[in-house]
Amino acid sequence: MKIRAARSDDLDVIKALLAENELPVDDVDAALLVDFLVAEDASGRIVGSVGLERFGAKALLRSLAVTQTARRNGLGARLLSHAELMARVSAVSELWLLTMTTVGFFRPKGFEDVGRCTAPEAVQESSQFVLMCPASAVCMKKTL
Repeated sequence: MKIRAARSDDLDVIKALLAENELPVDDVDAALLVDFLVAEDASGRIVGSVGLERFGAKALLRSLAVTQTARRNGLGARLLSHAELMARVSAVSELWLLTMTTVGFFRPKGFEDVGRCTAPEAVQESSQFVLMCPASAVCMKKTL
């Protein structure tokens, strides 16, 4: 698998992947893809994605998704590692996320459950926090 920076022409495929994984797509646009990565299989088909939505030194980790056929081989963990490296290189010191289903994936990777109200104000004002993820979503944080 090859992990590379997303391009604007990947937008429709990324949105389809997110929809397949029941993740929000309404605010995913070409501008947001600046901080997205995709994974391609040997044939060049996109089989995974992950992105950062930056707010200064804090970022919202979002859109970590892998196709059904590419699961169970560590691709999600590889995408997360690449996103964390991208964050560190660009002076992001904290990653935040909201999840309904993947708490068990993120906890062993250093993310802690935190109160949603502890997120930085800019993160709390993001469309993910305000519109797309229900109040029942678990808020998690990792200090880099």
